[in-house]
Amino acid sequence: MEAGFELGFATLDDEVADRSLAVEGSLPDWLDGALVRNGPAAFEVGGERVAHWFDGLAMLHRFSFEGGADAVRYTNRALRSETYRRATATGEISGQFATGGGYLQRVRQLLFDDPTDNCNVHVARVGDSLVAMTEVPRFLNCDPETLETLGEFAFADALTGHINCAHVVPDPHRGETVGLLTAFGRPSEYTLYRLPDGSRSRERIATLPARDPAYVHSFALTERYAVLTEHPFVTNPASFLLPGSDSFVDNYDWEPERGTRFRVVDRDTGDVVATRVTDPWFVFHHVNAFEAEAGDPAADGSAGETDELVVDLVAYPDAGVVDGLYLSAAEDWFESGQDGQLRRFRIPLDRGRVTSESLYEGLELPRVARGDRTKPYRYAFAQGAAERDGNHVAKVDVRTGDARRWEQPGLFVEEPVFVRAPDAERPSDEGCVLVTALNATEGRTDLLVLDGETLDERARAPLPHAVPFGFHGRYFPEW
Repeated sequence: MEAGFELGFATLDDEVADRSLAVEGSLPDWLDGALVRNGPAAFEVGGERVAHWFDGLAMLHRFSFEGGADAVRYTNRALRSETYRRATATGEISGQFATGGGYLQRVRQLLFDDPTDNCNVHVARVGDSLVAMTEVPRFLNCDPETLETLGEFAFADALTGHINCAHVVPDPHRGETVGLLTAFGRPSEYTLYRLPDGSRSRERIATLPARDPAYVHSFALTERYAVLTEHPFVTNPASFLLPGSDSFVDNYDWEPERGTRFRVVDRDTGDVVATRVTDPWFVFHHVNAFEAEAGDPAADGSAGETDELVVDLVAYPDAGVVDGLYLSAAEDWFESGQDGQLRRFRIPLDRGRVTSESLYEGLELPRVARGDRTKPYRYAFAQGAAERDGNHVAKVDVRTGDARRWEQPGLFVEEPVFVRAPDAERPSDEGCVLVTALNATEGRTDLLVLDGETLDERARAPLPHAVPFGFHGRYFPEW
C-alpha cells in the first residue's frame, strides 16, 4: 500500500451507493442536509498517467445527514461525461488543463464546439438541478441524491464564452448567484452575469474588454460591487492557434511587470467604478469581500459611508503553484510546505493606492459561512499548508488575527466547509466544520465533523476507501 500523500493521487474506481457509515462521536442534532464534493479520481487512462492534478477524471461524493441521528450515508460516483466515455473507450485522455492532445485537437476543443466536459472542479444548485462545473462552459446535470449523470446542463439564455469561472458566487442576501465568462476574440472580453435563485436564465451585468485575458479562477463580491482580480498570469488568445504547446495552461505566461489589476463593477448598473493596480500576486481563491470606510481599523462595517472595498484572498508571489501541482512535481511541493497566504487588500473607490497585509501564512481552499458572503465577517476556515506527513484545518479571526488549528499526524485535510447553526447570528462561529481527510495511516478517507468554535473533533465517519485529493464542495440543507 502506498503511504503518505501519494495515496491522494491514486486512482479510485470503487463506487458505493447510499452506504451507511459508522459514526464515532456525536453529530449536531440540527445537521440535516448533504455535503456534495467534486474532484479528480482517475489519473491513469489506458496505462498512461495524466500530467496534472487538475486533469484527473471527475468523481462526485455525497454525505447526507439526518437531523437528530448520529448517522451519515455516503454515495460516490464517477461523472459519466463524454470525456470519461471517450477515455474509457479509447484509452486516451487529452484536451485538459495541462494534459495535451496535439495542435489540431487543442484548437478544436478550446476555441470551437468541443471543449472538455470533465467537470471536476465544483458543484452548484441551478434551479432544481445539481450542476457539476469546470473551467470551460460545459456543465453536467446530476441527480442530487444518486449522483447519476443525467446529461449536459443547458442554461436558458444566449451568453457564451470560451472559459468559465468555476467559482460562481452565491449571494443569499440578494437571492442570486454571480458568475463570469471569458471569451477570446478581437477584442477578448469578460462577461459578468447574475443568475436569480430558481432560474436557469443568466442576465448580463457587464462586459469588460480584455486585451490579454488573465486566468480567472475566482472573483470577489460585495453587496454592491463585483471585483475582478486580474493577476498577471495572462494569455494572448492567438497563442492557442500556434503549434508548440499541447495544453490549456501552456498558453499562459507570468508577466509580473503588469502588476495585479482590480476592476470594480457596479452590480446594478454594470459601470466600472474603479480600476486599481497593485503589486503582482497570483490568486486561485478569494475568501470574502465587503464595503468599508477608508481607514476603518476594525473593518466590521460599523463605520459610515463606503470609501473602499476590503478584499480577502489567498495570494502567491507568482504562478509557480501551477507548476507545483503537476503530478511529477507533487513530492517536491509537499516537502516544501509551500502554500498561499491569507492577504487582505483595501481598494479605494475614489483615489489612492491599494494597500495590503498578510493575515495568515500557509493556507488554501478558504471558506466562510454562507450568510457572511459580501458582508463584514470574522472567521475564515481553510486547509493549512501541505507537508509530507499531513496538514491542518486553520480557523482565522480576520478581525483580531488570532488563529486556531486542528491536525492529526498522517491526515491530509481537504477544503473545510463551515455550517453555521440555524439559530446562530452573524458573525458567530457557532456551528460545525465538515471536512474530508485522507487518512494515510489507515489507507482510507475520513469525514470529520469539528466544532466551529474550538475546532475540537465532534465526530468521525471512516469511508470504505481512500478518496483522491479533491477540490470543492457545498453543503445543501435542502438535499
